[in-house]
Amino acid sequence: MQSNSSANTTFVRPATFFLNGLSNVPHVKYYYMFLSLVHVATVLGNSFLMSTIYLARRLHTAKYIVVFHLAFSDLCGSSTVVPKIIDTFLFEHQDILYEACLANMFFVYFFMSMQSLTLLILAYDRLVAICFPLRYHAIVTKPSMFLIIGAMWIFSLTYFSVLVGLVNRISFCGSNVIDSYFCDHGLIYKLACNDISINLLMGKMTFGLLMCTPLILIFLSYFFIALALLKIAHGGARIKAMKTCTSHLMLVAIGYFPLISNQIAALTTSIDPNTRIFNNSLRQVIPSMLNPIIYTLKTEEVMESMKDLYKRRKINTAIERKMKCERGN
Repeated sequence: MQSNSSANTTFVRPATFFLNGLSNVPHVKYYYMFLSLVHVATVLGNSFLMSTIYLARRLHTAKYIVVFHLAFSDLCGSSTVVPKIIDTFLFEHQDILYEACLANMFFVYFFMSMQSLTLLILAYDRLVAICFPLRYHAIVTKPSMFLIIGAMWIFSLTYFSVLVGLVNRISFCGSNVIDSYFCDHGLIYKLACNDISINLLMGKMTFGLLMCTPLILIFLSYFFIALALLKIAHGGARIKAMKTCTSHLMLVAIGYFPLISNQIAALTTSIDPNTRIFNNSLRQVIPSMLNPIIYTLKTEEVMESMKDLYKRRKINTAIERKMKCERGN
């Protein structure tokens, strides 16, 4: 243990924490290998989607700035979680330095909040597009989206710096074992032997502000979207408008349902640590893998852009071959 002293208080901190992970699960290494395969698919899928948005001029719009940011957040979020899981449990490096643990906590929560808030911005985009179609391009502009994303980054960086910084107020006089696959804030402050009321408050605020509030606002936005769709007399126009929301709704369902169900289970029953770890780890990696697939297959603009890029590449390849042949002659 290490002791850090202030004017009136001594805080006891461990040199390392021990990440316990899944306990007494047969063939558990296969699960960690499965997560690594999911991560590879996540990296390829999100990199492909980001490249498509970057290369296709028709996708250089305010909406696809946000889609690009979601892909970036998914890529970073998965890269924060899975490689650490592989190193920790497949290569049995379960001891993690105190400072490294705090850094891990910061980045995991930061990118989780980025994913959640980005889904909220996409809901705002659909709300304006359907409820105020004539003013959409005046309201949802590239500068406004960059401003919203920038504000989101500043808020999240500040909030999670405070959250992680307050862990330094905790004294750890007993166990340093964390029953999780990452440095979970809620499990760490439960190891304390001093007052943790502010850490408990911050934990509740994190779930409320960055998980529940975006979900509630997304539900509200779709309530107003549903009202607007009911006013559309022509059935074809209503279906077309609904189709523009399907990909986003699927992302919301995949991203939030496991999280909310896990929280409800934790509040109503005594949830098994292994079950919690399975639910949380899958919730953090599966949506990041599925998001680019859903946006690619369910969004007509992306599919058309991919076809255009493929045709352009074929034309460029044919021109290059022709030029080589002419040089050869």
